[in-house]
Amino acid sequence: MPQHVTAGPVHRSVPTPAGRIHLVEQGTGPLVLLVHGFPESWYSWRHQLPALAGAGYRAVAIDVRGYGRSSRPEAVDAYRMLDLVEDNVAVVRALGERSAVIVGHDWGATIAANSALKRPDVFRAVGMLSVPYTPRGGPRPSEVFAGMGGDQELYVSYFQEPGRAEAEIEPDVRGWLAGFYAALSADTMPASHEADPHFVSRGGTLRDRFPAGRLPSWLGEDDLDVYAGEFERTGLSGALNRYRNMDRDWADLADLDGAPITQPSLFAGGGLDASTRWLADAIDAFPTTLPGLVSSHLLDGCGHWIQQERPAEVNRLLTGWLAVLPA
Repeated sequence: MPQHVTAGPVHRSVPTPAGRIHLVEQGTGPLVLLVHGFPESWYSWRHQLPALAGAGYRAVAIDVRGYGRSSRPEAVDAYRMLDLVEDNVAVVRALGERSAVIVGHDWGATIAANSALKRPDVFRAVGMLSVPYTPRGGPRPSEVFAGMGGDQELYVSYFQEPGRAEAEIEPDVRGWLAGFYAALSADTMPASHEADPHFVSRGGTLRDRFPAGRLPSWLGEDDLDVYAGEFERTGLSGALNRYRNMDRDWADLADLDGAPITQPSLFAGGGLDASTRWLADAIDAFPTTLPGLVSSHLLDGCGHWIQQERPAEVNRLLTGWLAVLPA
């Protein structure tokens, strides 16, 4: 594959329904929009921006509404999925493009999937990292999650009440992030016989179960400083409000119940990631739910932060997939 000589990444903000979305772009060519998850930022794509630019694409990584230098509306319901889809459309339009390939990680994968479903006129292909596509359906999400913990509480339920998780995280953002990233990374996650960091003991905190004292190999002190610096400045409410809209999304997206994504798609996840283990049935259903699937990959020995834990491998998968997409 020919490599293109590209300038370094450029930061800018563009107008969207949120107010503004901050983005970082590198390269020229077909637009590839990169959407991060929780608790991350555009910086989660630092390894992909130059790789995609070098392969001949206009790579654009955004700060999702509520994160980083993007606008942070006050209202909890300003973070519903339909609003995030419209932000993505507005970014594409503001960049002077008519269409884009969209790639997301974690929550970004779900945002990317719904962007493809709601606006197939704009998003011609979709890549999902770590969180497999699961069509809308079934009971109200809050009811599902409330029933998962037994005498413990799933982190998604723990995040629902405004201010509760913020009270745990914001007194020591850097330390909390370090523990959260380590808890879901292949080389630092708790062993299978240890307490699961996705759950909270009654009266406890998530941090009680985080590994302590060691950063995962993909996360340098300088990288952690970038993430911590952003969240120390913004707080966590904008990021956590995504979780607080899951029931609204369930109602808003009723027209998509069971809908397949027909555009060309890619999935890649970590073999050690709870997202791929818990949603194994969703992966098995891809022939029905993702009829346009080009390739699906589980990376052995990889955790949740796939494009940061295995950047070279993910870059090869993405550029290989992009190269075979229809123009």
